[in-house]
Amino acid sequence: MARRPRIDLAGYHHIVNRGVNRTNIFATSQDKDMFLAILCKSCKLHDVITHDYCLMDNHYHLLIENSKENLSLFMRQINANYAIYFNKKYKRTGHLWQGRFKSWYILQDTYLYQTIKYIEYNPIKAKMSSEIGEYPYALGSTILSKMEIVPCAKNSVMLEQYSVKELADFLDKPLSEAEIEALEEEKSKKLNKNSTDVIQERSKKLENYFSVTMNKMQRNIAMKKAYLDGYSQTSIAKELGVTSSLVSFNIKNLKFDT
Repeated sequence: MARRPRIDLAGYHHIVNRGVNRTNIFATSQDKDMFLAILCKSCKLHDVITHDYCLMDNHYHLLIENSKENLSLFMRQINANYAIYFNKKYKRTGHLWQGRFKSWYILQDTYLYQTIKYIEYNPIKAKMSSEIGEYPYALGSTILSKMEIVPCAKNSVMLEQYSVKELADFLDKPLSEAEIEALEEEKSKKLNKNSTDVIQERSKKLENYFSVTMNKMQRNIAMKKAYLDGYSQTSIAKELGVTSSLVSFNIKNLKFDT
């Protein structure tokens, strides 16, 4: 099966990398501290912001924002430098990583905030902690515990857009099954890139979401489905002849199983 194309363009990226054969890549807390130091050094060099991270024992999650087309270069430096450190410390040879890192380009705010929740709940899912705020190597927990924030995460959306209480409220409940399904669906969508932008390959044309026989609830559901398929609130409002504020209200407040 052909690899899906890597999108290096500026923007938000969710990144995951695992140890070869799923073996541990972090043996001690000092290893995780070293990884964060390497991460921050690479962020400074490549002008990247870390919005979230979670360092598990055999893999890690990063949510970063790059301002240049340099994702692969940025990640190559992190993975190579950490592998050198780890192999030297534990007197091992060979590959540390299980193939190339995985990454997903994030186009929508909804997807961005769902990804943060997904990352922060990894230690709980793995039974490495029992509640949000306990695990010391997830950024959200670090913020909630009022621990020192690593330099490359000081402009994280979690710090800039939430107070500690607001962040605690936001992270209080894990993603629902419907939200997880929507997140997985978003990750599986095909994206095309040109020289300056990323375009989502939509499942159908905007006008095909709506019909004159729809009742109000059916129309509202169709609005949200079109939005989740990558259409902007403005384009949906124009198609229906309604205000953008109405579309925004329905997208934010409508709950349905995807």
